[in-house]
Amino acid sequence: MKKVKLIDIAHSRTGDKGNTLNFSLIPYNEKHYHTLADQVTAETVKDHLNHIVKGSITRYNLPNIKAFNFVCEEALLGGVTTSLAIDTHGKSLSSAVLEMEIMIED
Repeated sequence: MKKVKLIDIAHSRTGDKGNTLNFSLIPYNEKHYHTLADQVTAETVKDHLNHIVKGSITRYNLPNIKAFNFVCEEALLGGVTTSLAIDTHGKSLSSAVLEMEIMIED
């Protein structure tokens, strides 16, 4: 087993609506889907983003396309039109997620 950052095995896209952010997590290789399913849970993402996401996080499994969608509540400091954050759309949040480390088989 070895420790890797998610960015080494997956990519992500983000979207937003009000104060809610969603992001996808898609492995480059389908063989990593089950590893991601086991280790990148709503709880581990919430722990990783605890300084940003103040609300709940829900993970939706998309097994037919070997991907995940995460919905993060209270993640954009009030939303695009009211936030004073530099990245009001939360696009950089997917980069923050991809910095998370997990263990994979060598």
